[in-house]
Amino acid sequence: MQPCFHLAYHVTDLDEARAFYGGLLGCAEGRSTETWVDFNFFGHQISLHLGKPFETTNTGKVGDHMVPMPHLGVVLAMHRWKALAEKLTQANLAFIIEPTIRFEGQPGEQSTMFFKDPSGNPIEIKGFAEEAGVFAT
Repeated sequence: MQPCFHLAYHVTDLDEARAFYGGLLGCAEGRSTETWVDFNFFGHQISLHLGKPFETTNTGKVGDHMVPMPHLGVVLAMHRWKALAEKLTQANLAFIIEPTIRFEGQPGEQSTMFFKDPSGNPIEIKGFAEEAGVFAT
C-alpha cells in the first residue's frame, strides 16, 4: 500500500462541498454520513465534517506572495497541474493566486495556484516538471 495522508477539516455545507470537490476538482467521493463526507483528494483522503472552518490569515511569505496559513494542498505532475489550472480558469474560479510559475530558473521551480473552497478553506495546487524538484534546495 502506497502511503497517503488523511486530513479532516470543517466545511459549512456538504452539498456545496460535493459540488466543489467532486464536481469541479473531480475528486471521487467515498464514505459519508449526514455530517461528513470523504473524498479521494488526488490520491489522499480528506474528510469534510460539518462545522466552523479553521481561521486563516495571509501570513505565509513565499516568494513575492503572502499566502493563507494554514492551507492544504497537493503536488501534481505538471501535465495534471496544467489540465486542472485550465479547467478551473474556464470555470471562472476566483483565485487567491492565479496559476503562475514560482522560483523560475531556481531549484524547486514550480507552478502554483491558490483558491478557496466554498467554506473558505484555502487550497494550494503545485505542479512540478520532475519529482526531484519537490525537495530541491
